Amino acid sequence: MSDIRNTEAPVSTVTYNRNEIDVPTDNIYEAISIISKRAIQINTEVKKELIEKLEEFATYTDSLEEIFENKEQIEVSKFYEKLPKPHAIAIQEWLENKIYYRNTEEK
Repeated sequence: MSDIRNTEAPVSTVTYNRNEIDVPTDNIYEAISIISKRAIQINTEVKKELIEKLEEFATYTDSLEEIFENKEQIEVSKFYEKLPKPHAIAIQEWLENKIYYRNTEEK
């Protein structure tokens, strides 16, 4: 997994130069498709990691009516909420040429 904690990806909305994004493929739609697939991969990795960390602090009760506020889980959740979004990380990786891709239709 790429370490999302050490990324330079922005946490807020940024406008990118379209010409910079489509340079590697010469096709904006292909570039967006590749970035989208990478964002889905990142999202899956982050979600898996978050669930694993939340499970460490999980408290199980016999009653569904009892709800315990678990401060550790809240802190972990807040940390992950502040991370850059998967699409922002994917775009940053794309612009830094860190995403490997190949066109299987080309010879």
